[in-house]
Amino acid sequence: MTYKIPPLIKRNMALFALSQSFTGAGMQFVYGLGPLMIISVSGSADLAGLSVALIGLSRFLVSYPIGQITDRFGRKPGILLGLSLALVGTLVVGGGMDVRSLWLLVVGMLIFGMGMNAAQQMRVGATDMFPPQLRGQALGYVALGAMAGLVLSPLLVGISERLAQTSGSDPMVLPWLMLPALIVIGMGLVYFVRPDPKEIGMNLAKYYPGYKEAPRAPGQGAADFSMRGLLRHLPTRLAIATNAAAQGNMSIVMVLTSLVLAHHGHSLTMIATSHLFHSMGMFAFTIPIGKLADRIGRERVMYPGVALTILGAALVAFTSGYGLITLGTFLVGIGWAAANVASTALLADEVETGARGRAIGTNDSCAGGVSLVLSLITGPLISHYGLPAAGLFAAIVAAVPLLMYLAARLGASRQALYKN
Repeated sequence: MTYKIPPLIKRNMALFALSQSFTGAGMQFVYGLGPLMIISVSGSADLAGLSVALIGLSRFLVSYPIGQITDRFGRKPGILLGLSLALVGTLVVGGGMDVRSLWLLVVGMLIFGMGMNAAQQMRVGATDMFPPQLRGQALGYVALGAMAGLVLSPLLVGISERLAQTSGSDPMVLPWLMLPALIVIGMGLVYFVRPDPKEIGMNLAKYYPGYKEAPRAPGQGAADFSMRGLLRHLPTRLAIATNAAAQGNMSIVMVLTSLVLAHHGHSLTMIATSHLFHSMGMFAFTIPIGKLADRIGRERVMYPGVALTILGAALVAFTSGYGLITLGTFLVGIGWAAANVASTALLADEVETGARGRAIGTNDSCAGGVSLVLSLITGPLISHYGLPAAGLFAAIVAAVPLLMYLAARLGASRQALYKN
């Protein structure tokens, strides 16, 4: 059945997308500048993956609790709480880098990461406001909103480098002190989203005449939801594994990209620009990816996506030219987008509105845990075995859900043979 999107929901989606535009630049600083900041303050290449690991830790810590909050109180309170934390975190990160304090830098990045990951409940809000036939596309619109923010990242870094030359300031401090103004604008945009997306999700038939809620698997309703039930159900288990693998692969590659480019003598602006292409891969194609997931199915987009991250990791680790390395990190971004959009849409389809914040929070927590572990491993792996070893490891990580999927298909085929 084809549904017409109501003007009110279009308005809310535009506000979410614009908010992402203003708030998304900071995450690029964590991935692009973070490893260099940590090495500069600590003097240890073994800690190169710490900044990305802190984002993984923050996602692991905050995603499920913020899902509980938004399931109970609505999506907007959780999103605004997250952006408030991110605002505090930017100031602590800037201050920590300015005084060369590793511990202050770590605390600031953790607070910032918790805030930004809590604000990812915008994705839950997007799925709330649309029927299953349009959810992939809706997630694409929210993600695309981050594209405008991507342009701000290298722009702010470039401005900081020029200001640092004239003022003697640290060019890795100034970008963080510019972020609070952008975050405040993003908070204001979220405030004007009305009614709360959860309320819309609980009453979809009011906005889409003829819509009927699909039956859910046991353990996927608001009253009987459990993390264990989510992981026992094969489609949701595979979706969570695919998203976690794509996130883990990307965490390694993001650290790898900064270090490889710095090793070849490229400037901070060049590094930020390379990460811009990565982020373009993450967000520029999310609408067609979402539409494709709506049209051909979630799994037919998830698995090719995670396979694409394997190719991207190989290019970053085993080539030396700026163009090929940037192409590799770009492909990792596209692969992550496909895995993330399709897996999130699948979870939203399988779980009802009142439990959706916790379900997608579980997905994000698992991805955060994997990202945390792999980011911490990446620095020592590079230090002791070199850059190619890290790239090979990223490819192996991405292959895990593909093997799980093949095992599930083989198991199903064997059961069918036995029945016959």
